[in-house]
Amino acid sequence: MLKFAVLLLIAVSCVASEEVSRSGAMSQRQKEVFVAPLRRCVRNDFTQTSAPSVEVFQVLDLPLTVHEASLVKSERGYLVKLDVGNSSEEKLVGLRYSLVMIDSKNQMQLLVNRNEGCSVLPYASKTLTFKTPLRSKPKDSERFVLMVEQVISPEWIWEVVKAKDALEAYARGDFSVMPAVMRMLNQVDAPDRPGRVIYRLQRNEEY
Repeated sequence: MLKFAVLLLIAVSCVASEEVSRSGAMSQRQKEVFVAPLRRCVRNDFTQTSAPSVEVFQVLDLPLTVHEASLVKSERGYLVKLDVGNSSEEKLVGLRYSLVMIDSKNQMQLLVNRNEGCSVLPYASKTLTFKTPLRSKPKDSERFVLMVEQVISPEWIWEVVKAKDALEAYARGDFSVMPAVMRMLNQVDAPDRPGRVIYRLQRNEEY
């Protein structure tokens, strides 16, 4: 009778061990099933590329502030995108900006100097994406700097004095040069003045 009880105990122990082994194997298979997709997601994150960032040389006396600038890739090339704010009571209808590239040897090259039409209401913010693409493709080793040189409203024009000199100094790392801004009457777009020449900036942006 004692031998029978011992044999029964051994049999129960073997069955329990097999169940534990099966349970462990199943748990391991479940872990493999759920962990594998997570590893694939991590690899995909590293393959994503971001748009080239652009530094902004902010001219404080202008009514237009560029909060952020970037180069956005499109089918036609890289487009200039600006997040701007209007700090004046005037509606802004145009601007001129320069975009320069600084290479690994700290040599500066002018990429863009353009007049662009826009429509930014008083004390409003807006995102502007200009339609004309850059002629060159940005490289990772390059640094980009953008500066607004002129802002236009129907009544006024704000012009940065010696903008080129200030931008070159900034590109060299001299951040102490802050150019002056001259404000003058807009003799072109101001409302109904006798004998004035009608001229409008071409609107070249996407909304």
